[in-house]
Amino acid sequence: MVYRLDERLIFPDPHRGEPSGLIAVGGDLSPERLLLAYRHGIFPWYSFRDSEICWFCPLQRFVIFPSEIHVSHSMRTLMRKNRYEVRFNTDFPQTIRHCSELRINERGAWLGDDMINAYTELHRRGCAMSVEVWEGESMVGGLYGVAIGRNFFGESMFSLVPSASKLALIALAQRMEKNHLGIIDCQLETKHLKSMGARYITYEEYMEILKSDSKTSPDEK
Repeated sequence: MVYRLDERLIFPDPHRGEPSGLIAVGGDLSPERLLLAYRHGIFPWYSFRDSEICWFCPLQRFVIFPSEIHVSHSMRTLMRKNRYEVRFNTDFPQTIRHCSELRINERGAWLGDDMINAYTELHRRGCAMSVEVWEGESMVGGLYGVAIGRNFFGESMFSLVPSASKLALIALAQRMEKNHLGIIDCQLETKHLKSMGARYITYEEYMEILKSDSKTSPDEK
């Protein structure tokens, strides 16, 4: 069953949603609603740029445990070259803009101004972060997502040069592992993420991890 949201800050029980994970439509992208959603494993997704907001909560969660990040031989070779620098939160607006320019058949293609404004406001409030890959003074890759407590909820990534988004994800996972943090929620399965160590856990396991949260967050050094 798919619920229609109104002005109240509530979401339905994800177990009553569609097999796809769709649980609700409508509502808004206020910081309060977004933070409530992410704390319950719910995320917004526009199917089309001008459509209503769709809210998803899959009951099989595709996540990366930081200690399980897979760094291939080719990535280790790239990292040793020190050609690129990874930075955290130095240019969130540019990162999300790059993500919005993905190919038309990808999820990020529907990252319109309302989504950009909503996540930029979360970043201003310290609840969203960017991981950026720089070559000199040019950003060539990166990712952004929501950072609440010990966990990171990935939203989108981009690469202007080969493997730049992988480099950003590895740097995020290594920082989280160093600080004994939680999980990276990948939201949707892709071959790219699976090859880097992402795997499924149940919604019940997922919520146990979120409930065991602390004040430490993935953007803290």
